[in-house]
Amino acid sequence: MRSLPAQPIHRRSKPSIIAGLAAALVLPGTLPICAPAAAAAEAPKPNIILIVADDLGYGHLGAYGQKKIHTPHLDRLAAEGMRFTQMYAGSHVCQPSRSVLMTGLHTGHTPVRANDVKQLLYDKDVTVAELLGEAGYTSGGFGKWGLGFEGTSGHPLKQGFDEFFGQLLQVHAHFYYPYWAWHNNEKVLFPENEGGRRGTYIQDAIHSHALTFIRKNHERPLFAYLPYIIPHVELVVPEDSEKPYRGKFPKRAILDTRPGYIGSEDGYATVAGMISRLDRQVGGVLALVKELGIDDNTLIIFTSDNGAQNGGKDAGWTAMTDFFEGNGPLRGYKGTFYEGGLRVPFIARWPGRIEPGTLTDHIAAFQDVLPTLAELAGVEPPENIDGLSLVPTLLARGEQREHDGLYWEYARSGGLSRAARIGRWKAVQNGPRSPVELYDLETDISESTNVAAKHPEIVERLTKFMDAAHEPPRDFPPRIERPTIKDYVR
Repeated sequence: MRSLPAQPIHRRSKPSIIAGLAAALVLPGTLPICAPAAAAAEAPKPNIILIVADDLGYGHLGAYGQKKIHTPHLDRLAAEGMRFTQMYAGSHVCQPSRSVLMTGLHTGHTPVRANDVKQLLYDKDVTVAELLGEAGYTSGGFGKWGLGFEGTSGHPLKQGFDEFFGQLLQVHAHFYYPYWAWHNNEKVLFPENEGGRRGTYIQDAIHSHALTFIRKNHERPLFAYLPYIIPHVELVVPEDSEKPYRGKFPKRAILDTRPGYIGSEDGYATVAGMISRLDRQVGGVLALVKELGIDDNTLIIFTSDNGAQNGGKDAGWTAMTDFFEGNGPLRGYKGTFYEGGLRVPFIARWPGRIEPGTLTDHIAAFQDVLPTLAELAGVEPPENIDGLSLVPTLLARGEQREHDGLYWEYARSGGLSRAARIGRWKAVQNGPRSPVELYDLETDISESTNVAAKHPEIVERLTKFMDAAHEPPRDFPPRIERPTIKDYVR
């Protein structure tokens, strides 16, 4: 475990501009930025279980309005904890979203800013797991990592984790029946998945290893990071999860034209079964902490890495998201900076500490997770991170600091796309040559009306805010070999 740096690794650009612009956008009747939150009360360090679904939309859970897919365990989690209605993912796609989650830095500052195999964490980066390790936690990661691969500084065992089981690279985690997975630095083979057979559903193996880790380490503070791979396509789930939904929805084939990927002849039933299987596994976590007698000292957080997906053959993935209203009333999907790509479910449960059945409209984002967990563990986060601790909101104690603003960016071949939110106002710019769109989320959660022409002064201020929030990205060395499907499926 490396020690924390004496000097901040990341430096903000133009902080006075950012603060000034935010202050200028505070509206009459709104609260100003609060004083720093009070430190958490002296208490045993909580166990922390952070569950992150993959491409689960804002509206996919019953607690967020879902009517067709059954999610009783996640609904119970919300009923026994706190539900956030304005939580934002770190990005609109997976890899940078996880970088924001692990480092507390938004995509204008975080190391990994794109779904790009060559982008990874360096030794100098400080993750949630490293901070918790300084506080005496044992940390395990189970699922999809995405921030470095074997032999690199971005490997989870070099970023504070004591154990890892799952898939390091994005493309590996696309497959539910791969013929191998990583356990620490060793490959675990699944010969029962070779030759097109479906022997071990890898999400089940991931979940089993996560439960074993919790059971083995429950007598000391533990951090279990569960970046589960459901419901990202490919579209497949064992029969016991799909069968309850068969015949309940219109039968639509949602096929996958990518070689080696599995599609479904009954796509709506399949994706519903995938989400219910995820829900069942969350129920397994809840049952285990109860069985081990650690329920009252365990914080469980559930969220998703970005909004629900779209695209696919004949727009099949779009159709399945729309059929279930997977992004709720929000515009857009994964891969867009509209609310449907960024706003995600976020539930926190800690019996006796978080008031059950509570709802908060506090505006928060993935960069807030690191300072929140650091405060609960009694350690200082790195200087100049972008996140703010959510402890005052979670524990209803002290004043909650508010963000000056939230910022996202993503570079493609056509240039940088970006978005920002300050208070009620949301700016979206889909490329450097596109105009800045403006939406009033207080009156238009669906972002149906671009009001940029009516508020040019707000557009100008948000544009300057976005300019100030960006720092140049790292120049990552190229990776000579890129993985292919044959590396994972045979």
